[in-house]
Amino acid sequence: MKQIKVRFAPSPTGHLHIGGARTALFNYLYAKHNNGKFLVRIEDTDLARSSYESEQVIINDLRWLGINWDEGIDVGGENGPYRSTERKDVYNKFIDKLLESGKAYRCFCSQEEIEAERKMLEEKGELPRYLGKCSHLSEEQIQKNIAEGKKFTIRFKVPLNETITVNDKVRGNVEFDSNGVGDFIIVKSDGIPVYNFAVVIDDHLMEITHVIRAEEHLSNTPRQILIYDALGFEKPEFAHVSLILGHDHTKMSKRHGSTWVEQYRDQGYLPDAIVNFLALLGWSPETEEEIFNMDQLISQFSLDRVSKNPAVFDVSKLNWVNSQYIKTTHVEYLTDLAIPHLKNAGYINDDISKDEHDRISKMVAAIRSGISYMAEVPAKLKIFYSDDVTPENEETMDIMKGEQVSGLLEVFMTKVQEADNIDEEFGKSVLKVIQKETGIKGKNLFMPIRIALTGQMHGPELYDIIAILGKDNMIKRIKSFLQNLH
Repeated sequence: MKQIKVRFAPSPTGHLHIGGARTALFNYLYAKHNNGKFLVRIEDTDLARSSYESEQVIINDLRWLGINWDEGIDVGGENGPYRSTERKDVYNKFIDKLLESGKAYRCFCSQEEIEAERKMLEEKGELPRYLGKCSHLSEEQIQKNIAEGKKFTIRFKVPLNETITVNDKVRGNVEFDSNGVGDFIIVKSDGIPVYNFAVVIDDHLMEITHVIRAEEHLSNTPRQILIYDALGFEKPEFAHVSLILGHDHTKMSKRHGSTWVEQYRDQGYLPDAIVNFLALLGWSPETEEEIFNMDQLISQFSLDRVSKNPAVFDVSKLNWVNSQYIKTTHVEYLTDLAIPHLKNAGYINDDISKDEHDRISKMVAAIRSGISYMAEVPAKLKIFYSDDVTPENEETMDIMKGEQVSGLLEVFMTKVQEADNIDEEFGKSVLKVIQKETGIKGKNLFMPIRIALTGQMHGPELYDIIAILGKDNMIKRIKSFLQNLH
């Protein structure tokens, strides 16, 4: 049995879209589950929009997600080169073969002629397609046109009255009528093969056994099958996964929020969480579990459990998944992710001392259970960096009007002033001591202290706040509050 081999072949015309990342992930998981190979190549036939910069962004984003490949761009292999524009000589051999066999022909029709034909078919209520005008040109006419310098494309001659069947591992058998396809272009007038042709040649020569891609490519598949058959190539298995929709069940776009992997990375989402979330968009595990690391996904993934139905990109679900990873990820790693956000907020500068780095780690550890992604860190840590501590709303102000508040804060400040060491243990013990001495307990005890130190009713544990603020900051804040109370 042939070793399973799959590929991800992005067009380097922009950033790595969330849908593209999901496609790459499904291919990767399928390959690894079946002890197969995963290949990445670049489909840069769109010369006007392709760029090396976009290619690097895509490569970097895939690597960030932990999706690595066995063969292809940036890695090498025996089937290179791995950019379409570097494979022109490879394609020409097969173009010549199709021309010689009469399965393809040169088309000299102008864009105006093609547009007029399209308009005529639309007015008749027929599917717009090329009707094959140039397929009847004699060799003499062809050579005359070439000698006159007329530009031409190369079109594939589509057989009539045939049913083209796509055996899809997700959607079952999908049938297309060849009469509705029309003779399609396989080489543009600039001599560059189009995607539908190049992808067939590349998949065949690179021994791709399974083509796993987005549903929007299903309409391209009949053309590709016709080329496979015309060249006598063995066809791969096809699997077209559902589209990713926004919260309003329309195709995901910018109006739904971030659509690129890079945007989520910059917002401080963790790569493992993104992978976990993407895997659940259109694939369902056998259990009710929702948190999976990469090895677990590889172990469980199969195309049998990929849904035909569109997947909805639910940001709140992504935030929940990411929050689960934040709670269990090493705090030093989270600290490194938090630092750029704190710099952007103006809380710290580039020169961070070891003591400041340790303090940031303590702050991140204190708030990690209350954030969904790292871009939320500055807002959560404002209580430690801002000297302006005022009650956040009327409810907090009402709490601070309690008759026990002034005396409580005086006692707390005295304990802080007397302490040799302010740490988490002090934070836990001092509240017990004050409760014993004053008889004040529960919310009446810790809520006024919390509000006096932070201005907020909710947030990190009070003992964490005490340990992080330290003696001088707490004394300053308590004194300020007491002055405002009197």
